[in-house]
Amino acid sequence: MPGRSRATGVFAYGAAAGLAVDLLLGDPRRGHPVAAFGRAAAVVERRLHHDHRGWGALHTAVCAGSTVALGALAARAVRDRPAAAVALTAASVWAVVGGTTLGREARAIGGALAAGDLEVARERLPHLCGRDPQSLDGPAMARAVVESVAENTSDAVVGALFWGAVAGVPGLVGFRAVNTLDAMVGHRSPRYRRFGWASARLDDLAGGPGARLTAVLATVAGGNPRGAVRAWRADASKHPSPNAGPVEASFAGALGVRLGGTLSYGGRVEHRPVLNGEGRAVEVADIERAVALSRRVTALTLAACVGGRLIADAVRRGKRRAS
Repeated sequence: MPGRSRATGVFAYGAAAGLAVDLLLGDPRRGHPVAAFGRAAAVVERRLHHDHRGWGALHTAVCAGSTVALGALAARAVRDRPAAAVALTAASVWAVVGGTTLGREARAIGGALAAGDLEVARERLPHLCGRDPQSLDGPAMARAVVESVAENTSDAVVGALFWGAVAGVPGLVGFRAVNTLDAMVGHRSPRYRRFGWASARLDDLAGGPGARLTAVLATVAGGNPRGAVRAWRADASKHPSPNAGPVEASFAGALGVRLGGTLSYGGRVEHRPVLNGEGRAVEVADIERAVALSRRVTALTLAACVGGRLIADAVRRGKRRAS
């Protein structure tokens, strides 16, 4: 089997196996590789932190670059053993995607809200997003959950699979490293406004393709493609994040709900534009609908990534024959 075709087969079987394990087990309960990376990145931060963009860029390069290098070395070690390569890809996909745990957390909060137990919902909300739960009532928490499901479908699933299709195991682990660094230091607090700039910008660049793919697939899978396209075109650019905007707007249009508005992070209140102003307010039942849409997007992402690699392989073979 030609090298390119074999690599495509390794990715296809490995990604499908990794997603199946995630579906059955969710995130690893102990020794999660992403948590280990976070601890290592925090150690590097303590040694390198200065209120300067250059030091922040060095921190990003050390943490993300070493992760990509380790992924490349691991992939190189098994490149002549297809079964081991599939196993490595599957383990990497399981480690970096978080679709099943995302759905479980969202449903747990939805169940608490449906039972009227706002305190339990507030206790669980930080597992899903970084908002201040004490400032939110039930409808606001339901909206926060739907927005988090949309954004994390892109960050925790689609983006990783996209880069896995492009670059194999190094792409999978590298994307997750960049995304984790952005969550750790990429926000605009006094400590990280300069130091976290490089991580935030790199995350914007790395997350761009996955965010657009998520928006496209949410439009296809959401049951209201016209509404999703309309919300995406009209409102995505209003969002402060260039990647969250298309994702949240397309989810809002697909589900027929309004997202955005006032929210609070770390004591800082933000007034964000409304996405899909023609929709209705989010209800608790919409959490389950958002989770179901996220799962459909995940399945379509796997098909799209494998299909894209097969097409690329066919194009390369055609060029070789023609030359």
